[in-house]
Amino acid sequence: PVDCSFSRGVCDWKQDTDDDFDWNPADQDRGDGYYMAVPAFVGHKKDIGRLKLLLTDLKPRSRYCLIFSYRLAGERVGKLRVFLANKKTAPVWEENKAKDERWRTGKVEIFQGPETTSSITFESERGKGKTGEIGVDNVILVSGLCPEE
Repeated sequence: PVDCSFSRGVCDWKQDTDDDFDWNPADQDRGDGYYMAVPAFVGHKKDIGRLKLLLTDLKPRSRYCLIFSYRLAGERVGKLRVFLANKKTAPVWEENKAKDERWRTGKVEIFQGPETTSSITFESERGKGKTGEIGVDNVILVSGLCPEE
């Protein structure tokens, strides 16, 4: 299993250099560690920031579940998408508005064919909002199907 909370830094996270801004570590309210966040800024609508998790040793022809916490806080803060390296064109997961500012759990099933996924990218696209942030935390990759709630 891959356990990629940002506090321990066990995983290989890379900021994309071809995008518009970097994700930044932010302190947890509870004080235990960090999460990665993109604040809303004025005048940066449609800017894109990508945070890439490099994966090694995934077995071909097997199933994995990506589980992560996310938060979209603020009016029209933007979009959060998840891309798999071997399916660059369309996001495998996308969220663009929140009913409230609570942390929620996102899950993505990853099916490995003969070619394995070499990375997972969290992409944030800024919206029109001037306050709020998009946050991601507790990224975990487990083998097998995603657990039911």
